[in-house]
Amino acid sequence: MAVYPVFESFDISPLLRLRPQPLRETKFILDVHLGKLAKYLRLLGFDTLYRNDYQDPDIIAIALRERRIILTRDRGLLKARAVNHGYWLRSTEPQQQVREVLQRFHLQGLIRPLQRCLLCNGLVQPIDKQSILPRLLPQTARYYDEFYQCSTCMQPYWKGAHHHKMREFIQACAAQHEA
Repeated sequence: MAVYPVFESFDISPLLRLRPQPLRETKFILDVHLGKLAKYLRLLGFDTLYRNDYQDPDIIAIALRERRIILTRDRGLLKARAVNHGYWLRSTEPQQQVREVLQRFHLQGLIRPLQRCLLCNGLVQPIDKQSILPRLLPQTARYYDEFYQCSTCMQPYWKGAHHHKMREFIQACAAQHEA
């Protein structure tokens, strides 16, 4: 039998100034090179800003103002003195980039799929078929009954033929956590 003394840990975080405090809410802003990654991250439910006309100063200003993590393939962007939170993606392949981001930021357990608009990052909510019917193609209206709509850009969504592939991708991303 062995007896060990009780150890207490002291909070020394106020004394450490090696890096900025981590962000409580994980939100991203992506540079012009990462449009496909933006859609994948939105598909997984992560708040992800992206526009193909953002300039580096815009990205930095938005990241600081909204406390977002900059994801980029441009090392120069991360060298700006004002950048607090950023990550340079090693991969050039979008699906591998998703895995890289999930792993780097330990996000697998935070996946909340199909909650964000793939186009604008707005929140997606259920909508009554009758209220969206005039905007649907006849075949879509005929074969589908469950619809969703972005609260920002009004983009409609439904579980179409591609839905099973999206689910497989989501499951593969979530399974990465268990591996």
